[in-house]
Amino acid sequence: MRILHTSDWHIGRTFHGHSTLAALAEVLEALVRQVRENRVDVVIVAGDVFDSATPATAAYGLLDEALLALHATGATVIMTSGNHDSAARLGFHSGLLRDGIHVLTDPRAIATPITVRDAHGPVHFFGIPYLEPAIVRRLWTDAAGEGPMLRTQAQTMHHAMGLVREGMAASPGRSVVLAHCFAAGVDATDGLEREVRQGGLDMVPLASFDGPDYVALGHIHGRQQLSERVRYCGAPLHYSFGEQHKERGSWLVELDANGLASTEWLALPVPRPLVTLTGSLDEILADENVAQHADSWVCAVYTDPLPQHEPMRRLRARFPFCALVQHQPDRSDAADDRSYAQRLRTAVTDAERIEAFLTHVRAGQGATERESALIHDVLDDRVRAEALV
Repeated sequence: MRILHTSDWHIGRTFHGHSTLAALAEVLEALVRQVRENRVDVVIVAGDVFDSATPATAAYGLLDEALLALHATGATVIMTSGNHDSAARLGFHSGLLRDGIHVLTDPRAIATPITVRDAHGPVHFFGIPYLEPAIVRRLWTDAAGEGPMLRTQAQTMHHAMGLVREGMAASPGRSVVLAHCFAAGVDATDGLEREVRQGGLDMVPLASFDGPDYVALGHIHGRQQLSERVRYCGAPLHYSFGEQHKERGSWLVELDANGLASTEWLALPVPRPLVTLTGSLDEILADENVAQHADSWVCAVYTDPLPQHEPMRRLRARFPFCALVQHQPDRSDAADDRSYAQRLRTAVTDAERIEAFLTHVRAGQGATERESALIHDVLDDRVRAEALV
């Protein structure tokens, strides 16, 4: 059986104010071609199908188009909800979906698999939607009102995997798990996967995933292999400049009669590459940069000592897809590395106090020669005015 492991479509997400729907549609079309060309039997989407709990109409439209195209290939589609999705909204019409498309969003049904058969027998797919401990511990109480004490992601996922193993015991055969969480050992993208905290007890130990033949994880936006059978595939599209060096694609997983037989990375196209350009504003605007990156999403980090006038306007005149501009002065040449408080303590005159302030706000660059002359003129005028009072 051939399985394509995808996740984190984030339909409806914007990129610095720009819609990503058209770019994602292009990438999903390529994914459908891969499914057809590689004769994929099952397509997995491991959470964060949408980017919002209340997606716009256009986001639903794109999902419908993608599901219909995947269904037309003959593949079975199995998806779960992530922390960005609303499980209720994603799964509200799951009972009405055509055969071969399954949306698994109910924590109470984790032990009940979707079964797909091949020449070697059944393969059982267990979907674990994103689990919020405070919510699911109420769902897993018994008639007496007693249930597991779940306070962390680690505890919650460990309990969910216990339910999966119960389901595996009741349904012998090969098994695959879909889950959306932080697993121990992942390398997260700073500032992006913040909603499910990384660190401490919220990290799910790798041992929690013991048992299934393959574990398809979602939530991390870059490809990662935690073990031979536990992997993240990442998002199909770049959603931040922090992801720009991470490949986009999916895992093609093959099961034989004994379980996991092989895995292969299938790269996806990048509709518009991302690049971060660093240097003085004039260096960034140089002809060689423009020739190379005019069609890229650009993050410009200019290092001039002082803020420049209308930097975004100047950048977009050369880079039509400049999405972000940041001023990060180069402090390497600053001779005075004292703090602002230290400079103030040693300042005696008003001119020295102003110089301390300018050096602080300009990342080590004090007043220019012309500015110093103006400052002294203003201070002298004040002294003369006070003498006449």
